[in-house]
Amino acid sequence: MKIVNSIKTLKTRDKNCRVVKRRGRTYVINKKNPRFKARQG
Repeated sequence: MKIVNSIKTLKTRDKNCRVVKRRGRTYVINKKNPRFKARQG
């Protein structure tokens, strides 16, 4: 999982990427291709 300052570019990396907020942190998750996982904050 990458930890990044900006998730703007990460959500457009793949069409299956979803941006979700959990416990005050922003995550990018991808069920089809888990290597696109990322976290902000």
